[in-house]
Amino acid sequence: MSKFPKNFLWGVACASYQCEGAWNEDGKGPNIWDDFCHDPAANNIKNRDTGDVACDSYHRYREDVALMKQHNIKAYRFSISWARVIPDGDGEVNEQGFRFYDNLVDELIASGIEPLITLYHWDLPSALQDKGGWLNREIADVFARYARIIAQRFKGRVRNFMTINEPQCIAQLGYGTGNHAPGWKLPEEKVALVYHNLCLAHSAAQRAIKEVCGKETLVGVVPCGSLAYPEKDTPEGREAAYRASFDLKVGWSFNVFLDSLILHHYDDSASDAFKRFAATIDPGDWDMMETPDYLGLNIYQGFMVNEQGEEVKRNPGFPLTACKWGVTPEVLHYGPMHIYRRYGLPIYITENGLSCNDKVYLDGKVHDLDRIDFLHRYLLELGKAIEEGTPIRGYLQWSFLDNFEWSSGYDERFGIIYVDYRTCERIPKESAAWYADVIATNGENL
Repeated sequence: MSKFPKNFLWGVACASYQCEGAWNEDGKGPNIWDDFCHDPAANNIKNRDTGDVACDSYHRYREDVALMKQHNIKAYRFSISWARVIPDGDGEVNEQGFRFYDNLVDELIASGIEPLITLYHWDLPSALQDKGGWLNREIADVFARYARIIAQRFKGRVRNFMTINEPQCIAQLGYGTGNHAPGWKLPEEKVALVYHNLCLAHSAAQRAIKEVCGKETLVGVVPCGSLAYPEKDTPEGREAAYRASFDLKVGWSFNVFLDSLILHHYDDSASDAFKRFAATIDPGDWDMMETPDYLGLNIYQGFMVNEQGEEVKRNPGFPLTACKWGVTPEVLHYGPMHIYRRYGLPIYITENGLSCNDKVYLDGKVHDLDRIDFLHRYLLELGKAIEEGTPIRGYLQWSFLDNFEWSSGYDERFGIIYVDYRTCERIPKESAAWYADVIATNGENL
């Protein structure tokens, strides 16, 4: 008998800037990633790559959906390019841009694939960035207006919306270190303001979607981070891993966003800058926060701690992905359990996958055995979390297609479908067939 519930949602994910291309076609406005990649005075992206063409999914979406159907995919999580449907972010609607998403959603539904829409996956319209972007508190209301338009457009066809993807990356990498668009390097208190505005924006968007589509429509948010797993599976080890997972000093902690949104405070381990910012928050802001219907978790790696909560150093030769992330399947066992214990919300694994330097072999095939092994190990651990009572509703592999991997350009491949970036030809990898079998058996073959 499968560890996975009968109605478990097996799917894949991609994001607009990473796969669509058509960066200036059919009335689309510029966004911050267009600007970031095109900046001639900077060297922001490896090899100076851009998402101008990417996987050309804007023109090849029917082929992509056909490949999904061929591989038993039950759900497709994709994001909408805000500047494609509202070029200035808060003005006139671009019908040509909307036509693309209308066609994509209709194609998915006709193929028996559930569309899951992410409203924001990092590509803010440039016109809104000119007004301060996520530093501007008014963006919460603007985002709500955008969400309302999206909800009105897809009411009755889409029943699951995700507001914001990886707020931690938006704040930390976009406004803190400057490694991601818009490339700003600001003091930590300003980064805290970005987090706060993202919380307000999610909340305003959730209210707008519910008003349009009804309470039965699901609205989630998608944080990311690193979570701890125990060196020894003892009560002491589990407790130590739980505590370590929510220590803001670790860095990429889930709670830096979720504590504020759901619990209405920052943890005691927060930095002094965050504490100073917290002291300035109008108490009325907490009343405006909306708890999501579920949490989408983007989980790729974790870290091991001993029973004292100390991180255990990795041994030489510890397995790493192409982007040097640790291969730590245990994080899909303990991580969702930690999150559920703290926040009490159902969970979707909205991203999980392996970056490789895949190649087409002489036989014309892509033998990505490392990816198969990675997914196999991680899904076995996810099954353990489900067996222990964690309400995990679905798993969305990242990513369906090889695509533009942000500051790494095209050097790393996460897809189960190989993309030749010169021709945009799609070649299913061995992992695609393997994942199709997992879905067909609801995980019984793991």
